Amino acid sequence: MRRFTAVLTSALALGAIVASTGCAEHRYRTYDPYYNDYHTWNSGEDVYYRQWIGERHYNYVDYKHQDKDHQKEYWKWRHDHDAHGDQKHDRDHDKH
Repeated sequence: MRRFTAVLTSALALGAIVASTGCAEHRYRTYDPYYNDYHTWNSGEDVYYRQWIGERHYNYVDYKHQDKDHQKEYWKWRHDHDAHGDQKHDRDHDKH
């Protein structure tokens, strides 16, 4: 019984360490209802978001807490500044 308790305690301690450490980068998927697509919100997306805020001289508000009008404005701006936009354009161009 003591052996089982020791193993269980060790497993719980290890699990707590792993759970509390987590990933260095928080990621989640967010739906863009204006362009009907998904974006992975990670450090790269946060860079775009902070650039958008800076260009407009807005106070920083986490995207999740941003009002719907500002979220819509962000996604319009974001699609105009999409790093993959040129690749999409090239694929469309190749079809002609």
